[in-house]
Amino acid sequence: MARQSTGKAARKELPEMPVVDDKTIDFETIELLFFAYRDFVSDPDAILAKIGYGRAHHRVVYFVSRRPGMTVADLLNILQITKQSLARVLKELIDSGYIRQMAGPADRRQRRLYPTLAGRELALALSEPQSRRIAKALEGFTPAMREGVHRFLEGMSRSDTLQPADTAGAE
Repeated sequence: MARQSTGKAARKELPEMPVVDDKTIDFETIELLFFAYRDFVSDPDAILAKIGYGRAHHRVVYFVSRRPGMTVADLLNILQITKQSLARVLKELIDSGYIRQMAGPADRRQRRLYPTLAGRELALALSEPQSRRIAKALEGFTPAMREGVHRFLEGMSRSDTLQPADTAGAE
């Protein structure tokens, strides 16, 4: 009979959590970001589920459609995923006729990616409800307020903000 893990044993496996003053953590913004992301991806998720795809497929179709001719290396850099993860998703999208892969003109080993017509249509179908959601959220915002939203999102996506506090800037 298999041994079942008890709550006590499971707790022992977790790393010790640092003591944090709850007043220093912006739980309200964290929560709002969780809910915003959940809702932002809900419409595309529903479309993708109908064709048996997920968020990884969405990201590939999106970026290839936005930057036709990008290399596989460029896409790996943008998505920050392993070659193995990308290979599976890319193969499915190529086999389904959403993406086309061609050798580079100067270096035949280079693989350039292009959306097919079906790929562009899928990218637009996935982006349209997201664009509507953004437009509705920004209704009544002044240009300065919109710029503030863009600056906030750019700041959130900077890699230097993703380092744990105890290692940030340590070299």
